[in-house]
Amino acid sequence: MAEAFVGTWNLKSSENFDDYMKQLDVGFATRKLGNLTKPTTIISVDGDTVTVKTQSTIKNTELSFKLGEEFDETTADSRNVKSVVTIDDGKMVHIQRWGGKETRLVRQVDGNALTLTLTMNDVVCTRCYERAA
Repeated sequence: MAEAFVGTWNLKSSENFDDYMKQLDVGFATRKLGNLTKPTTIISVDGDTVTVKTQSTIKNTELSFKLGEEFDETTADSRNVKSVVTIDDGKMVHIQRWGGKETRLVRQVDGNALTLTLTMNDVVCTRCYERAA
């Protein structure tokens, strides 16, 4: 299940990230920094716990969770959300809810490529990663 996502992934391209961050009410300065970063995502599995680490020159985050179980998350832009991650049709689906709002982060692996699709309201952002050698 989650094993397909295990690896180190480097961001190669990003489309519509600024508009996505605007939907999240991220401030101008933080959006500008966010648009400049090329994060590396490291996904690992230990038993039934999945860990997703995101590292960049500006901020590092780490989440550990069990698939299908709700958990508290503080996002890179400092939102406190309730999250749940599932595997659905080969995709890792991460739903964050806070203050009556919801966003979806969907990861899909195809060979050495990982596509992260971020959706909030009618805004869709696509971020493409490549598996590190």
